[in-house]
Amino acid sequence: MLTGNHEFNGIYKEYKNLVLKAAYTYSGDYETAKDITQDTFLKLYIYYEHLRKDNIRAWLYTTAKNTALNYKKKSEKEILKDEENENSEGAEELSGRDVAEEYYERILGDERRRLHEKIFEDLMRKNPRWYEGIMLAYYMEIPQAEVAEMMGIRIQVLHSMLSRARKWIKKKYGVEYEEMNREG
Repeated sequence: MLTGNHEFNGIYKEYKNLVLKAAYTYSGDYETAKDITQDTFLKLYIYYEHLRKDNIRAWLYTTAKNTALNYKKKSEKEILKDEENENSEGAEELSGRDVAEEYYERILGDERRRLHEKIFEDLMRKNPRWYEGIMLAYYMEIPQAEVAEMMGIRIQVLHSMLSRARKWIKKKYGVEYEEMNREG
């Protein structure tokens, strides 16, 4: 067990945003991410005495990631909302500015979000290690030296891996991404 609330509070304050961001990244839902964050810190509290103390950050990230992926896999089995209901609710929210302009912005934002999701899904299928490196270094904004340590590789290997991933993304999606940004 943790030696006291002071030690646990310190760990919580230091890593709560990292855990929440990882949970949100992999679950895609903020409320779920908050629940996963709470669950991750509860697991830390319970299993703390069995963990390597120099590896807490990596353990927290991995636990949040795996919990979120399990949640997502479980939720995909459930029936999804009818898209027509979502579209009709969205139309009611438009107000204030020019309706056509807001509608266009919303559509463009949805297209960008779908493209980003598609890129990350394809990247995960292409090479899960590339995906993990990109997510940790660029999305989670963890320093690359720490990312390399978390992934159990040298920093030079991480740099090479990130470079290959960026080149693959640019080759596969560069034209589509540029087209979308020109329209906006």
